[in-house]
Amino acid sequence: MSKIRITKQFSFETGHALYGYDGKCKNVHGHSYNLYVTVIGQPIADNANVKFGMVIDFGDLKKIVKDEIVDVFDHATVFNKNTPHVELAKELQVRGHNVLLVDYQPTSEMMVIDFAKKIKKRLPDNIKLHSLKLQETATSFAEWYASDNA
Repeated sequence: MSKIRITKQFSFETGHALYGYDGKCKNVHGHSYNLYVTVIGQPIADNANVKFGMVIDFGDLKKIVKDEIVDVFDHATVFNKNTPHVELAKELQVRGHNVLLVDYQPTSEMMVIDFAKKIKKRLPDNIKLHSLKLQETATSFAEWYASDNA
């Protein structure tokens, strides 16, 4: 049977700041992110299976991505915990803000690598993550492809 790719789109709002950056993005700011998750697999051939003909139920993929990415990053502010931004993060947390401290510079490039690791861990064995596209603005995005990272 043929391998098929399916894609589901997600959106979330996230703030961040890039410590040490030489432009405006050193300031705390936010984006309306769009995340496109593409997986690849063979449609279920067993016509007795309630998911007959599906690679993966879009609802199952949605649950994975919401649990790992959307519900975590939506309306959070992300800082690299290995920078002085940790002091700002602590102040925001004390004031009741949702702050994420990560081990990387929170660029789209690094976020998409993090997202790929998290999603791959949760996929069934017969489904592979093919690609991610994280769109930061209408004209800017980062992409991750499994074939580039084999």
